Amino acid sequence: MSTSDEREKARSSAHKPSRRWLSISISDLTQAAVFAALIAALGLPGQISVGSAGVPITFQTLGVMLTGAILGPKKGTLAVLIFMVLAIAGLPILSGGRNGLTSLSSPTAGFFVGFLPGVFVIGVLTALMMPKYRVIPGIVSNLIGGVLVIYACGTIGLMIRADLTLWAAIAANGWFIAGDVVKAVIAALVASQVHRGWPGLITPLRFSRGRLSTPTA
Repeated sequence: MSTSDEREKARSSAHKPSRRWLSISISDLTQAAVFAALIAALGLPGQISVGSAGVPITFQTLGVMLTGAILGPKKGTLAVLIFMVLAIAGLPILSGGRNGLTSLSSPTAGFFVGFLPGVFVIGVLTALMMPKYRVIPGIVSNLIGGVLVIYACGTIGLMIRADLTLWAAIAANGWFIAGDVVKAVIAALVASQVHRGWPGLITPLRFSRGRLSTPTA
């Protein structure tokens, strides 16, 4: 085999993991649809609005954490995307029976938008620890994606929609911290049991040459 053929084969093998990671199967779509329904179902208990900004306490952030921690970045992001598209299309699947358009025109717009980057960050951080899920790193991953990322988006939304200053918008998040920490712990504990019973739900990710890639056998 010539040197050029060997290089081409090596280049082709290097791209296969990323192509496999980007592909979406029927099983992926099914799992994503199930978790999109889970996030919607967690909005059924309703909401409790607190603070002057009127941002509600809901269980749907728990759904986002569970989705990222159990499905990972690809399927988790797809699940949240399905949920958001259905909400924006007019289905009243957000807490309190609201739809996506109502949320986008309210002070909660940033929190709703933040579901997408939030689940992606949780998924990536979870995939980096796989194939063995560990509870403590899982809690940290949930806090980073499900609290810091979503709060950051929510803060921007409050500044735009509620005309709050930066510090006032940050302070408005204080009502939710304790509850969201509890959600992060619950999501990690549930994810740990799920991955123990059904290993292989998330394709592991590793940093290689400054970028994310799937490890090869």
